[in-house]
Amino acid sequence: MTDRHPLDRPELRPLWSAVHDRLSTGRPASRIRSGPLDDAGREALADLIGLDRLPAAEPIIPFAVLDAAVLDACGRPVRDVVTAILGPIQDRAALREQKASRRDALWEWLAGHEVVTAQPALLEWVGHLRANGLVDRSPDRTRSLLTDALTVLGALPAGGEPLPVLAARLLDGDSHALDDGTRLSGVVLRALALLHSTAMPDAAEGRRALWSRAGVADDDLSTSVLAVGLRPEGEGPVAVISRTCADAGHPVSLTLAQLRTPGRFTGPAGPVHITENPSVLALALRRFGPRCPPLVCTAGWPNTAVIHLLRRLADDGAALRYHGDFDGEGIRIAAHVLAKTGATPWRMSADDYRAAAHRVPSGPDPGRLTSAPWDSALADSMAELRIAVVQEVVADLLLDDLTDHRHG
Repeated sequence: MTDRHPLDRPELRPLWSAVHDRLSTGRPASRIRSGPLDDAGREALADLIGLDRLPAAEPIIPFAVLDAAVLDACGRPVRDVVTAILGPIQDRAALREQKASRRDALWEWLAGHEVVTAQPALLEWVGHLRANGLVDRSPDRTRSLLTDALTVLGALPAGGEPLPVLAARLLDGDSHALDDGTRLSGVVLRALALLHSTAMPDAAEGRRALWSRAGVADDDLSTSVLAVGLRPEGEGPVAVISRTCADAGHPVSLTLAQLRTPGRFTGPAGPVHITENPSVLALALRRFGPRCPPLVCTAGWPNTAVIHLLRRLADDGAALRYHGDFDGEGIRIAAHVLAKTGATPWRMSADDYRAAAHRVPSGPDPGRLTSAPWDSALADSMAELRIAVVQEVVADLLLDDLTDHRHG
């Protein structure tokens, strides 16, 4: 048991508390306001600093006077005395600055994360989280939460797994980590809502629908991908069906169930072009018929079947090239497809947009714009012209590009 400090007396405790609190601000102390002191405290303070009369109940004491008196009484400065009596003095100003610096570093890390930079629409998610005070008392705990959210977002669209299965696979076996109502679930759903330009759902049914849109628990039969001119090698059912349709000049619709068990299937080694709208596939079939080169359609935001097929084709060596609408939603879809499949842009530069916009001088407004990771000038050009250009406007150019890739 340690001995009490000789100046640790009950009647002086209000004084030491005031000094400790003042020094903990981290600012220079010229005066100390103490109290309220009772009569015993006033007498003890008068004795300590050598007053010839009792001080007021809430005296203001020059710090230098008090420090000199304490040094004379016990041989130690007042900072050492209050530390011995009440514990270490913290620099609250420095702590606040340190916490602010850690918070800033957290947001800088989040904004620069590869999942966010690949889909710049997620910068709005970062801004929303920051503006709404997501960071709790522990930036480390918040960073752990956001790391889990980025892990989930980076894995979407999912392969049709139920939500608990997805959570267990991605989040250290915790099948309840994404349960409805959890903080992590809310953070991920907020990102998905911003990506898809929808309101944050306030009912369980709406939240399930948003998860489904991200490929969670997709129906194996109703989830499908439309393609033309696809001639994979192999004798599995997907390869046979695709070649049969391509040779007949017909489109093929492949379900998620078929793509999960495709049999022997090796995709084409050459380029595979990707369009956002089915009408471009129809135009390609009309122009090329059975000689149509391989085209895959996302039909807007790609579902699990689309991503599954494109990743399989890329793994087999196909060079994926994507073109979509020049509007706000189209740019977000393009960023998503490029990020999830490794595709490269096809006639999607700022120069391509400006040339296309001249074809529709009175086109509709492009809506909410976010930056395009593949061309920093594209969003600025669209913001300047404020004209949306759908794929059909430039379909002739797209089909001309496909001419050199015709089959046979």
